Amino acid sequence: MANDKPHLSFWQIWNMCFGFLGLQFGFALQNANMSRIFQTLGAEMDTIPILWIAGPVTGLIVQPIIGHLSDKTWTHLGRRRPYFLYGAIVTSLALVLMPNASYLWMAAGLLWILDASINVSMEPFRAFVADNMPKKQQARGYSMQSFFIGIGAVVASMLPWVLAEFGVDNQAVEGQLPDTVKYAFYAGAVVLLATICWTVFSTKEYSPQELASFDENQSDNKQPLKAVFDPARFVKLGVIWSALGLFSTFLILSLDLDKQLYVLSGSIWVFGFLMLIVGGRHKKNKPMTGFDSVFQDLMTMPKVMKQLAVVQFFSWFALFAMWIYTTAAVTSVHFGSSDASTVEFNDGANWVGVLFATYNGFSALAALAIPFMVKSIGLRKAHLVNLFLGAGGLALFLVIDNPDYLLIAMVGVGFAWASILSLPYAMLAGALPSNKMGVYMGIFNFFIVIPQLLAASILGVILKLVFDNQPIYALLVGAISLVIAGLFSLNVSHETASDEQRV
Repeated sequence: MANDKPHLSFWQIWNMCFGFLGLQFGFALQNANMSRIFQTLGAEMDTIPILWIAGPVTGLIVQPIIGHLSDKTWTHLGRRRPYFLYGAIVTSLALVLMPNASYLWMAAGLLWILDASINVSMEPFRAFVADNMPKKQQARGYSMQSFFIGIGAVVASMLPWVLAEFGVDNQAVEGQLPDTVKYAFYAGAVVLLATICWTVFSTKEYSPQELASFDENQSDNKQPLKAVFDPARFVKLGVIWSALGLFSTFLILSLDLDKQLYVLSGSIWVFGFLMLIVGGRHKKNKPMTGFDSVFQDLMTMPKVMKQLAVVQFFSWFALFAMWIYTTAAVTSVHFGSSDASTVEFNDGANWVGVLFATYNGFSALAALAIPFMVKSIGLRKAHLVNLFLGAGGLALFLVIDNPDYLLIAMVGVGFAWASILSLPYAMLAGALPSNKMGVYMGIFNFFIVIPQLLAASILGVILKLVFDNQPIYALLVGAISLVIAGLFSLNVSHETASDEQRV
């Protein structure tokens, strides 16, 4: 009989997930402050989404590559931990440099570096749980990650506001960031590196030979994956996607549409071109590379993963709308200023940090409550309820006048955030083979990244054409998107029913 992975103690799970505290510290500082940084450096409102494109693009490229590489890595630090450590070092440097950017192009470039390095650290963490924990404990591991995400984001999001309350200067000359933001980013660099190091040096990993001995790799609830590579199909799809991208680009150019739409048409063309390359290589019987393998895995992913892709698409479209436009919405509507050099704007921007901290705080509490919801109504319905709560929270921004009462809206957003970070992975976990856990977790990130690319391409256009460039309405678009995601969660296959009690 093959061996089973031993159950881990509470503190072993704690140590294994502790690095997520620092990762989310970095993400939260970025999410709460990048629009503020861009506005301070002179960005126009309708260009802010395109400046945020660094995150989606780097995630789209980096995560599947790192997933594929980490599946095949084994060093004295293990399989996933080298990526945690090296990514954390570069991320910390980027956090130190970001608030000192003097020009808009410099801040945008640093955001690319920050997102690339933080993705290197983050991607293997999801596979790390599946590698080290038995099936019955995996959902507990994902919940622990969600807990640390909530705690880290609470502290990081509130930090500029807290520093201002302690007398740190919250105003700066035009074109520069106040000390509250600078010191918050410096603290984030220290916390991120320290927590990642804690996980790297306090945990171990199973060797490839040990993983091969565990009978969980042959779990009955895994769906068989096709191994046949059809180069003709890749060429056909590549032609279709490339033609669609080129035609879209031609329409944008000929009709003189918004230049942000080039991001969308260009992404479509690049995807088609890459499929043509993969199909062409295999028509010539060239040996399989990691690049080819990623595309093959994309085309042969399990049914449950395809169904969850739709849920993730609308969920993350809503989140990206919130992250991009909450600062502009709250400062303009609830604090009455869009001028980044005014006290009112900076007070409003700090209050957005508090709001983001609040929803992350509620997400930490929701991570404790969600398992009971799942036990009562199941994974799919629990996710539906939580996404509907998030939609209600975003919609409240349009009807609440007093910014203090926006804290109420963050309750629903917190439940949605906790659910998005855990339940899709709980539904997906049983459908993935462990020897491809890293690459499939990276591919699953496509359905987080693609909606963000779409949001970066069209949100500014939608606001400009439909809502007179009023950022508050981006939150309404986000609310509608969460409702759609919730409804599609009911369509996720019952083939994950055996996972229902593992949360």
